[in-house]
Amino acid sequence: MPALAPDFSSETVIPMHRARDFFLARQPILNRDQNLFAYELLFRSAEAGPANVTNDLAATASVIAHASELGLENVIGSSLAFINIDAAVLMSDVIHFLPRHKLVFEILETVEVTDEVIARVRELVYAGYSFALDDVVADSDSLQKLLPLVDIVKIDINEMNSQRLEHLSRQFKLAGKTLLAEKVERVEQFQHCLDLGFDYFQGYYFARPIVLSGKKLSPSQVAIMRLMTQLLSEADLADIERSIKQDASLGLTLLRLVNAPSAGIPQRIDSLSQALQILGRQQVQRWLQILLYAESGKSRGATSPLLVLATTRGKLLELMAEEIRPGDRNMANIAFTVGILSLTDALFDMPMEDILKQLSVVDEVRNALLFRSGIYGDMLKLVECIEQINTSGPMVAPLLERLQLSIDQLYALQLAAFEWSDTVSHSAN
Repeated sequence: MPALAPDFSSETVIPMHRARDFFLARQPILNRDQNLFAYELLFRSAEAGPANVTNDLAATASVIAHASELGLENVIGSSLAFINIDAAVLMSDVIHFLPRHKLVFEILETVEVTDEVIARVRELVYAGYSFALDDVVADSDSLQKLLPLVDIVKIDINEMNSQRLEHLSRQFKLAGKTLLAEKVERVEQFQHCLDLGFDYFQGYYFARPIVLSGKKLSPSQVAIMRLMTQLLSEADLADIERSIKQDASLGLTLLRLVNAPSAGIPQRIDSLSQALQILGRQQVQRWLQILLYAESGKSRGATSPLLVLATTRGKLLELMAEEIRPGDRNMANIAFTVGILSLTDALFDMPMEDILKQLSVVDEVRNALLFRSGIYGDMLKLVECIEQINTSGPMVAPLLERLQLSIDQLYALQLAAFEWSDTVSHSAN
């Protein structure tokens, strides 16, 4: 069947807003190997008051209509995007503004499954669009009517007991559906869903440390931590170069990263000594921080969600600092360090306090990481609230006001950070 063309003759009227009237968040969706598979894009009203999914569906429609302004490729890179839609959006023509091969539309549980809705979904499936059922907590006649047309069933695992979860997962697996567990916040939940045959997982379980007694870092991570300590203690550059050369793969990966387009170096760097001279201590330290996460994901051979999340945080905090105090390079560098080190407890499964004992960081970094205090702590809290926009949405506006940043500024900085992080993450693999 030929592709459907955008058409504004639909009787369904969607109120239009500027995309920047809403906060944007992207939440990672992982596969069974815990590698990045897709993002769910969330749009929440920037007006005061609790974030509300139903009321903000007009935001989704508006952003779809302004897809060129959103810059979808900048937000999701090479990954897929999951987007919530209700009946109004489903029946409108704004859907056709987004590329079908990059999207999965999530039909909310609040949608009344009428004959018209079923016909519309069938029409869009024939045109090449993909659908998921969102927030499934029980079977129903309505669900059964849509089930043949959807590829993915998203199950809210916090809304049911283990017995019910096992029953539903078995039922949908027998129907040939792909299962996505959402609100996975603990590793134990991930493991249980893995055992039940779930295919994808959404939630921040991967970004939370599991403190394991006696866990040891990999040899490469030990080498990187040692190098970072040397840089912080102002060791001679010749000594630092010798240390890097002791791990051949580390040196090669560092050179690959600094020569990537995202590094912004106008000339090719062919040796470690050249890299150290051109980049300087702070920039080499920055790439070493990124390598900590890159090394952890190499065994899986795919994009590590921790690497993506850490580099996004680091870049976003750096860009915020540049916006707050233009020209203050020291503040920008400290902000980047706070952002990228903020997930090392999850990376190493160690308490943050123990990690900081191995690194001689300044008090501002320590206080931000341990207590979320000071201006860097506020920036880190803002980024964390955006990531968890469903539960922390009301805190975003007050933090923006405290940092004297506008919604427009945040929106632009997010797009830049997403694009930079995706480029760096692919360069590190």
